[in-house]
Amino acid sequence: MHPATSHPPALIAICGATATGKSGLALAIAERLATAILSADSRQVYCEFDIGTAKPSVADRQRAPHYLIDICHPADTLTVADYQQQAQVAVACCHQSGTPKPPLLVGGTGLYIKAVVRGMKIPRVPPQPALRAQLASLGQSQCYAMLQQVDPDAGGKIHPNDSVRTLRALEVFYATGRPISQQQGEIPPDYPILQIGLDCSPGVLDKRIARRTSEMLDVGWLDEVEYLCQKYGSSMPLLDTLGYREMRQYLAGDISLDEAKKLTVLRTRQFAKRQRTWFRAYPEIEWFDAEMPDLLERVWERVREFLESRCCILEKQ
Repeated sequence: MHPATSHPPALIAICGATATGKSGLALAIAERLATAILSADSRQVYCEFDIGTAKPSVADRQRAPHYLIDICHPADTLTVADYQQQAQVAVACCHQSGTPKPPLLVGGTGLYIKAVVRGMKIPRVPPQPALRAQLASLGQSQCYAMLQQVDPDAGGKIHPNDSVRTLRALEVFYATGRPISQQQGEIPPDYPILQIGLDCSPGVLDKRIARRTSEMLDVGWLDEVEYLCQKYGSSMPLLDTLGYREMRQYLAGDISLDEAKKLTVLRTRQFAKRQRTWFRAYPEIEWFDAEMPDLLERVWERVREFLESRCCILEKQ
Protein backbone atom coordinates (compact mmCIF):
# COMPACT_ATOMS: atom_id res chain seq x y z
CA MET A 1 0.00 0.00 0.00
CA HIS A 2 1.34 3.34 -0.96
CA PRO A 3 0.06 6.88 -0.55
CA ALA A 4 -1.13 8.83 -3.54
CA THR A 5 -0.30 12.45 -4.05
CA SER A 6 -3.04 14.29 -2.12
CA HIS A 7 -1.86 14.91 1.45
CA PRO A 8 -2.86 17.91 3.56
CA PRO A 9 -0.12 18.86 6.06
CA ALA A 10 0.08 16.60 9.11
CA LEU A 11 2.66 15.16 11.50
CA ILE A 12 3.09 11.70 13.02
CA ALA A 13 5.11 11.35 16.22
CA ILE A 14 6.50 8.03 17.44
CA CYS A 15 7.77 8.18 21.00
CA GLY A 16 8.50 6.06 24.05
CA ALA A 17 11.30 4.87 26.27
CA THR A 18 14.71 3.85 24.98
CA ALA A 19 15.03 0.38 23.42
CA THR A 20 11.31 0.00 22.66
CA GLY A 21 11.92 -0.24 18.92
CA LYS A 22 10.87 3.25 17.82
CA SER A 23 13.49 3.59 15.10
CA GLY A 24 12.74 0.26 13.44
CA LEU A 25 9.01 0.89 13.42
CA ALA A 26 9.44 4.43 12.15
CA LEU A 27 11.69 3.28 9.32
CA ALA A 28 9.12 0.74 8.16
CA ILE A 29 6.30 3.31 8.29
CA ALA A 30 8.46 5.94 6.55
CA GLU A 31 9.14 3.54 3.68
CA ARG A 32 5.44 2.83 3.23
CA LEU A 33 4.59 6.52 3.27
CA ALA A 34 7.67 7.55 1.26
CA THR A 35 8.33 10.26 3.83
CA ALA A 36 11.11 11.60 6.05
CA ILE A 37 12.11 10.89 9.66
CA LEU A 38 12.89 13.77 12.00
CA SER A 39 14.97 12.68 14.97
CA ALA A 40 13.84 13.77 18.44
CA ASP A 41 16.89 12.58 20.35
CA SER A 42 18.96 15.04 22.37
CA ARG A 43 22.26 13.25 21.69
CA GLN A 44 21.81 12.19 18.09
CA VAL A 45 21.98 15.87 17.16
CA TYR A 46 25.72 15.78 17.89
CA CYS A 47 28.23 14.69 15.27
CA GLU A 48 30.46 11.67 15.92
CA PHE A 49 28.45 10.37 18.88
CA ASP A 50 27.02 7.48 16.91
CA ILE A 51 27.02 4.00 18.42
CA GLY A 52 26.26 5.00 22.00
CA THR A 53 23.30 7.11 20.91
CA ALA A 54 21.85 4.35 18.68
CA LYS A 55 22.05 6.73 15.73
CA PRO A 56 20.50 5.36 12.51
CA SER A 57 23.04 3.61 10.31
CA VAL A 58 24.08 4.77 6.87
CA ALA A 59 22.00 1.94 5.40
CA ASP A 60 18.92 3.06 7.34
CA ARG A 61 19.39 6.64 6.16
CA GLN A 62 19.43 5.39 2.60
CA ARG A 63 16.06 3.69 3.09
CA ALA A 64 14.40 6.94 4.24
CA PRO A 65 15.62 10.54 4.58
CA HIS A 66 16.64 11.41 8.15
CA TYR A 67 16.90 14.95 9.49
CA LEU A 68 17.95 16.63 12.75
CA ILE A 69 20.85 14.20 13.10
CA ASP A 70 24.47 15.43 13.18
CA ILE A 71 23.40 19.09 13.25
CA CYS A 72 25.67 20.25 16.07
CA HIS A 73 29.42 20.06 16.80
CA PRO A 74 30.16 18.05 19.96
CA ALA A 75 31.86 21.01 21.60
CA ASP A 76 28.81 23.24 21.10
CA THR A 77 25.43 23.21 22.85
CA LEU A 78 22.11 22.78 21.10
CA THR A 79 19.35 24.25 23.27
CA VAL A 80 15.74 23.08 23.22
CA ALA A 81 14.86 26.39 21.52
CA ASP A 82 17.49 25.69 18.83
CA TYR A 83 16.11 22.22 18.28
CA GLN A 84 12.53 23.46 18.14
CA GLN A 85 13.38 26.05 15.51
CA GLN A 86 15.18 23.54 13.29
CA ALA A 87 12.42 20.96 13.75
CA GLN A 88 9.72 23.46 12.80
CA VAL A 89 11.66 24.38 9.67
CA ALA A 90 12.08 20.70 8.78
CA VAL A 91 8.35 20.02 9.23
CA ALA A 92 7.49 23.06 7.10
CA CYS A 93 9.85 21.93 4.35
CA CYS A 94 8.20 18.52 4.28
CA HIS A 95 4.77 20.14 4.10
CA GLN A 96 5.83 22.47 1.29
CA SER A 97 7.37 19.79 -0.91
CA GLY A 98 5.78 18.97 -4.24
CA THR A 99 3.83 15.99 -2.89
CA PRO A 100 3.80 16.64 0.86
CA LYS A 101 3.75 13.58 3.09
CA PRO A 102 3.42 13.71 6.89
CA PRO A 103 6.95 13.47 8.31
CA LEU A 104 7.64 11.23 11.29
CA LEU A 105 8.95 12.85 14.47
CA VAL A 106 10.74 9.99 16.24
CA GLY A 107 12.57 9.76 19.53
CA GLY A 108 12.62 9.50 23.29
CA THR A 109 13.51 13.05 24.29
CA GLY A 110 10.16 14.13 25.68
CA LEU A 111 10.99 17.82 25.82
CA TYR A 112 11.96 17.83 22.14
CA ILE A 113 8.69 16.21 21.13
CA LYS A 114 6.65 18.48 23.40
CA ALA A 115 8.41 21.54 21.97
CA VAL A 116 7.18 20.60 18.50
CA VAL A 117 3.76 19.01 19.00
CA ARG A 118 2.59 21.58 21.56
CA GLY A 119 4.47 24.57 20.19
CA MET A 120 6.12 25.49 23.45
CA LYS A 121 7.15 29.11 23.78
CA ILE A 122 10.79 28.90 24.84
CA PRO A 123 12.85 31.94 25.82
CA ARG A 124 15.81 32.03 23.45
CA VAL A 125 18.36 32.63 26.16
CA PRO A 126 21.49 30.48 25.87
CA PRO A 127 23.24 29.29 29.03
CA GLN A 128 25.10 32.04 30.86
CA PRO A 129 27.85 30.17 32.76
CA ALA A 130 29.26 33.22 34.56
CA LEU A 131 25.82 34.39 35.67
CA ARG A 132 24.81 30.91 36.78
CA ALA A 133 27.99 30.51 38.80
CA GLN A 134 27.45 33.87 40.47
CA LEU A 135 23.86 33.02 41.35
CA ALA A 136 24.69 29.50 42.50
CA SER A 137 27.30 30.86 44.89
CA LEU A 138 24.49 32.62 46.76
CA GLY A 139 22.86 29.32 47.65
CA GLN A 140 19.47 27.90 46.69
CA SER A 141 17.61 29.55 49.57
CA GLN A 142 18.64 33.06 48.58
CA CYS A 143 18.18 32.40 44.87
CA TYR A 144 14.65 31.16 45.44
CA ALA A 145 13.87 34.23 47.55
CA MET A 146 15.16 36.41 44.69
CA LEU A 147 12.96 34.53 42.24
CA GLN A 148 9.88 35.12 44.36
CA GLN A 149 10.61 38.82 44.22
CA VAL A 150 11.31 39.19 40.49
CA ASP A 151 8.91 36.50 39.19
CA PRO A 152 6.36 35.35 41.79
CA ASP A 153 4.39 33.41 39.16
CA ALA A 154 7.41 31.25 38.35
CA GLY A 155 8.25 31.01 42.01
CA GLY A 156 4.82 29.56 42.69
CA LYS A 157 5.40 26.77 40.15
CA ILE A 158 8.99 25.90 41.04
CA HIS A 159 9.75 23.84 44.14
CA PRO A 160 11.93 25.68 46.70
CA ASN A 161 14.56 22.93 46.39
CA ASP A 162 14.64 22.85 42.58
CA SER A 163 17.93 24.66 41.98
CA VAL A 164 18.04 23.90 38.23
CA ARG A 165 14.73 25.57 37.39
CA THR A 166 15.34 28.37 39.89
CA LEU A 167 18.66 29.26 38.28
CA ARG A 168 17.17 29.05 34.80
CA ALA A 169 14.31 31.40 35.74
CA LEU A 170 16.72 33.91 37.24
CA GLU A 171 19.05 33.56 34.27
CA VAL A 172 16.24 34.40 31.83
CA PHE A 173 15.11 37.33 33.94
CA TYR A 174 18.54 38.94 34.22
CA ALA A 175 19.39 38.23 30.56
CA THR A 176 16.16 39.64 29.11
CA GLY A 177 14.76 41.90 31.82
CA ARG A 178 11.46 40.03 31.63
CA PRO A 179 10.11 37.26 33.91
CA ILE A 180 10.32 33.79 32.43
CA SER A 181 6.64 33.28 33.29
CA GLN A 182 5.77 35.98 30.74
CA GLN A 183 7.81 34.26 28.04
CA GLN A 184 6.35 30.78 28.38
CA GLY A 185 3.18 29.10 27.18
CA GLU A 186 2.16 27.15 24.08
CA ILE A 187 1.17 27.94 20.49
CA PRO A 188 0.04 24.56 19.08
CA PRO A 189 0.70 23.86 15.39
CA ASP A 190 -2.22 24.38 13.00
CA TYR A 191 -1.83 20.92 11.45
CA PRO A 192 -3.19 17.63 12.87
CA ILE A 193 -0.81 15.38 14.79
CA LEU A 194 -1.01 11.66 15.49
CA GLN A 195 1.10 10.56 18.45
CA ILE A 196 2.05 6.89 18.70
CA GLY A 197 3.71 5.56 21.85
CA LEU A 198 5.62 2.27 22.18
CA ASP A 199 5.84 0.51 25.52
CA CYS A 200 6.37 -2.93 27.03
CA SER A 201 6.59 -4.46 30.48
CA PRO A 202 9.58 -3.43 32.66
CA GLY A 203 10.94 -6.97 32.57
CA VAL A 204 10.89 -7.13 28.79
CA LEU A 205 12.36 -3.65 28.50
CA ASP A 206 15.21 -4.61 30.84
CA LYS A 207 16.12 -7.48 28.51
CA ARG A 208 15.93 -5.21 25.47
CA ILE A 209 18.26 -2.69 27.14
CA ALA A 210 20.78 -5.39 28.11
CA ARG A 211 20.73 -6.84 24.59
CA ARG A 212 21.20 -3.46 22.93
CA THR A 213 24.09 -2.57 25.24
CA SER A 214 25.85 -5.79 24.27
CA GLU A 215 25.21 -5.13 20.59
CA MET A 216 26.68 -1.62 20.88
CA LEU A 217 29.85 -3.07 22.38
CA ASP A 218 29.99 -5.73 19.68
CA VAL A 219 29.99 -3.14 16.87
CA GLY A 220 32.78 -0.98 18.30
CA TRP A 221 31.38 1.32 20.97
CA LEU A 222 34.60 1.23 23.00
CA ASP A 223 36.62 2.27 19.94
CA GLU A 224 34.23 5.18 19.43
CA VAL A 225 34.56 6.34 23.04
CA GLU A 226 38.36 6.04 22.93
CA TYR A 227 38.49 8.07 19.72
CA LEU A 228 36.24 10.78 21.17
CA CYS A 229 38.32 10.96 24.36
CA GLN A 230 41.50 11.38 22.36
CA LYS A 231 40.00 13.98 20.03
CA TYR A 232 38.06 16.11 22.49
CA GLY A 233 39.47 15.21 25.90
CA SER A 234 37.76 12.98 28.47
CA SER A 235 36.32 16.01 30.29
CA MET A 236 33.96 16.86 27.43
CA PRO A 237 30.40 17.11 28.86
CA LEU A 238 28.93 14.74 26.28
CA LEU A 239 31.36 12.06 27.42
CA ASP A 240 29.76 12.28 30.85
CA THR A 241 26.34 11.23 29.56
CA LEU A 242 24.64 7.85 29.86
CA GLY A 243 26.81 4.99 28.67
CA TYR A 244 29.70 7.14 27.52
CA ARG A 245 30.54 7.93 31.15
CA GLU A 246 30.75 4.25 32.07
CA MET A 247 32.80 3.28 29.00
CA ARG A 248 35.14 6.22 29.62
CA GLN A 249 35.63 5.03 33.20
CA TYR A 250 36.53 1.57 31.92
CA LEU A 251 39.04 2.95 29.43
CA ALA A 252 40.59 5.01 32.23
CA GLY A 253 41.05 1.85 34.29
CA ASP A 254 38.65 2.94 37.01
CA ILE A 255 36.22 0.03 36.61
CA SER A 256 36.13 -3.29 34.78
CA LEU A 257 34.34 -3.76 31.47
CA ASP A 258 31.79 -5.98 33.19
CA GLU A 259 31.12 -3.22 35.74
CA ALA A 260 30.86 -0.63 32.98
CA LYS A 261 28.34 -2.78 31.15
CA LYS A 262 26.26 -3.48 34.26
CA LEU A 263 26.23 0.19 35.26
CA THR A 264 25.19 1.20 31.75
CA VAL A 265 22.30 -1.26 31.79
CA LEU A 266 21.24 -0.19 35.29
CA ARG A 267 21.33 3.54 34.54
CA THR A 268 19.62 3.05 31.19
CA ARG A 269 16.82 1.18 32.98
CA GLN A 270 16.49 4.09 35.41
CA PHE A 271 16.44 6.54 32.50
CA ALA A 272 13.79 4.49 30.69
CA LYS A 273 11.62 4.56 33.80
CA ARG A 274 11.77 8.36 33.82
CA GLN A 275 10.91 8.44 30.11
CA ARG A 276 7.86 6.23 30.65
CA THR A 277 6.68 8.49 33.47
CA TRP A 278 7.08 11.58 31.24
CA PHE A 279 5.21 10.21 28.25
CA ARG A 280 2.43 8.63 30.30
CA ALA A 281 1.45 12.13 31.46
CA TYR A 282 0.21 13.00 27.95
CA PRO A 283 -3.26 11.53 27.20
CA GLU A 284 -3.03 12.34 23.48
CA ILE A 285 -0.45 9.58 22.98
CA GLU A 286 -1.93 6.32 21.65
CA TRP A 287 -0.05 3.36 23.10
CA PHE A 288 0.99 0.11 21.43
CA ASP A 289 2.73 -2.90 22.95
CA ALA A 290 6.21 -3.07 21.44
CA GLU A 291 6.15 -6.88 21.74
CA MET A 292 3.05 -7.38 19.58
CA PRO A 293 3.94 -9.71 16.68
CA ASP A 294 1.75 -7.64 14.36
CA LEU A 295 2.90 -4.26 15.70
CA LEU A 296 3.78 -2.81 12.30
CA GLU A 297 0.44 -3.71 10.75
CA ARG A 298 -1.53 -2.37 13.70
CA VAL A 299 0.31 0.93 13.73
CA TRP A 300 0.10 1.17 9.94
CA GLU A 301 -3.67 0.68 10.11
CA ARG A 302 -3.91 3.50 12.68
CA VAL A 303 -1.79 5.73 10.46
CA ARG A 304 -4.08 4.97 7.51
CA GLU A 305 -7.15 5.85 9.57
CA PHE A 306 -5.54 9.10 10.68
CA LEU A 307 -4.64 10.14 7.14
CA GLU A 308 -7.92 9.07 5.58
CA SER A 309 -9.88 10.98 8.21
CA ARG A 310 -8.11 14.09 6.96
CA CYS A 311 -8.95 13.48 3.31
CA CYS A 312 -5.57 11.96 2.56
CA ILE A 313 -6.01 9.46 -0.25
CA LEU A 314 -4.26 6.11 0.20
CA GLU A 315 -4.54 3.73 -2.69
CA LYS A 316 -3.72 0.06 -3.00
CA GLN A 317 -1.16 -1.05 -5.49
